[in-house]
Amino acid sequence: MQYILENKELQATFRTQSAELVSLVRKSDGKELMWHGDPAYWGWSSPVLFPFVGSVLDKTYRYRGKEYHVNQHGFARNREFELVSQNEKELVFRLTDCDATREIYPFAFCLDIQYVLEDSRLTVNWIVKNPAGENMYFSIGAHPAFLAPLAAGEKQSDGYLCFPDVKEDELTYHRIDLSVGGIAPEKYILPVKDGKCRIQEGMFDKDALIFEDRQAKSLGLAGGDGKPYVMLHFDTPLFGIWSPAGKQAPFICLEPWYGRSDAVGFSGSLEEREYEMCLEPQEEFHGGYVIEVF
Repeated sequence: MQYILENKELQATFRTQSAELVSLVRKSDGKELMWHGDPAYWGWSSPVLFPFVGSVLDKTYRYRGKEYHVNQHGFARNREFELVSQNEKELVFRLTDCDATREIYPFAFCLDIQYVLEDSRLTVNWIVKNPAGENMYFSIGAHPAFLAPLAAGEKQSDGYLCFPDVKEDELTYHRIDLSVGGIAPEKYILPVKDGKCRIQEGMFDKDALIFEDRQAKSLGLAGGDGKPYVMLHFDTPLFGIWSPAGKQAPFICLEPWYGRSDAVGFSGSLEEREYEMCLEPQEEFHGGYVIEVF
């Protein structure tokens, strides 16, 4: 089922599967900003990543001596959420644990995703609640896919990645070792000039660019004129930038994360994973990000 939030600036459409944002239209010119989920490239628009971001090695993790098997990015994107609150500028979707989730993730949880539309901004709030009497371990992240290029007649490589709060002339990132599905230790340099980096052909042919250590708090896309048309604002420890390898897909994903894939060679248990979040009994975690449209 789909729901709509709308004001003078934007129209946002959501579906209950994954509580996913599937359309974001700039009303000044009718431009759609979101990828429409054609499975020939990638069958999503903006799924939530929970309770894992990325992959565990061999799709297997251990907790309290037991092995569990889980696919990339967890299971929330494949589940139906319940709409629990709605008004003219806000929607709240909810997912809770069940027998099926506990087979692959042995924790009770309540995940609320709140969308708030104000002017030219859509705020996405994640509220994770631990209703149980023991610690809960999880990761959560975003995976919104924005059209790139947006303007007719442009190529993706005409555009820019935008980092307006970055004052340095470079950022560092990691790659996935595709042979094992883990984060490789090597670091790579992304040159930045005046807060921008030209999108290069083949930039994503070795999968995502993974940035650690809170190197930026805003990340956007611009066309050939260098003017941003969409910007994400966040305060997450990591973020990723991705487009399907070798497909010349007409979109780029800008991804704030609390958590990431296992590093190559990791052999620990769930609670020992790097960047894993721990939520104590009866506590709540609050996170999220903001999409700003220009």
